[in-house]
Amino acid sequence: MQQIVIDANEADQRLDKFLHKFMPLAPSSFFYKMLRKKNITLNGKKAEGKEKLTKGDTLCLYLSDETISNFRMSGVRTEEYEEAYRKLIGIHVVYEDEHVVIVNKPAGVLSQRAEKEDLSVNEWLIGYLLHTGAIKREQLSTFKPSVCNRLDRNTMGLVIGAKSLAGSQKMSSLLKSRGVRKFYRMFVKGQVVKEELLEGRLLKDEENNKSYLVKGESGGQGAYIKTRYYPVKRFSDRTLVEAELITGKPHQLRIHMADIGHPVLGDYKYGDRGWNEQYKRKMRINSQLLCACRLEFPKLEDSFEGLSGKVIEVPLPKEFQMLMQMS
Repeated sequence: MQQIVIDANEADQRLDKFLHKFMPLAPSSFFYKMLRKKNITLNGKKAEGKEKLTKGDTLCLYLSDETISNFRMSGVRTEEYEEAYRKLIGIHVVYEDEHVVIVNKPAGVLSQRAEKEDLSVNEWLIGYLLHTGAIKREQLSTFKPSVCNRLDRNTMGLVIGAKSLAGSQKMSSLLKSRGVRKFYRMFVKGQVVKEELLEGRLLKDEENNKSYLVKGESGGQGAYIKTRYYPVKRFSDRTLVEAELITGKPHQLRIHMADIGHPVLGDYKYGDRGWNEQYKRKMRINSQLLCACRLEFPKLEDSFEGLSGKVIEVPLPKEFQMLMQMS
């Protein structure tokens, strides 16, 4: 018999979901049969599997060690997380509490991996939490910390990571409801002279990994997008712009700014190649100068009071600072 006491990162999920995570090689039919025969009990009583677990609940598995071992993975491997923490240089923690880690991501690093062999902020986050002792290796079988928002590979700035199940649920809810305000700064081509609100719909070309803008707020195909932007400082051939990402779709800012004739500097997918090449030769700028620079959180309660009304901001990267010194 094996006894499991549910902790905070295992709570707030259905019993059958937890059992699938704990013994991922077992079929669903096995769990329901064991629950029916009371070979798996919840707090000493018969359970159906749909019960929602709470912290402190006790599961008793009246199964042989061999049966449990056969249905579990050979062990949680942490090499990829340790490798990501070691190799992905330049990721810095800017805020951390018991539920959330917010990091400043450099350009060139994926938020989440696109291919199996990729290393991303997601793997780095787990490696970091293992390194600091915030999580233990064995806990990864039933809960894995993860990033909650994504930035393009070559976009710099703030990425929110959840280190607990409660953190994951809360941040996902806030991001979905647009409760967290997200601000970006970027250098764009030409002279931006006024604040403006942009709307439209995005159509995705999966084959070319490129999206297209369709004007109009409602109806039609594609995902609705909304951006507010305004000039911060104008220079001879460019403007430093701040934008609020009201919706959050891939490539949204780059597409919106290109559509109004102010493409992002360094953006070769949607921008002005000739203009980009000038800055590549002069200043070795090889990717879009787009930085997720500020997050503004709403009023929060209970265990999220540390983030309540908090504004988290990072300084602009060195490439921005160089361009700020030029006319």
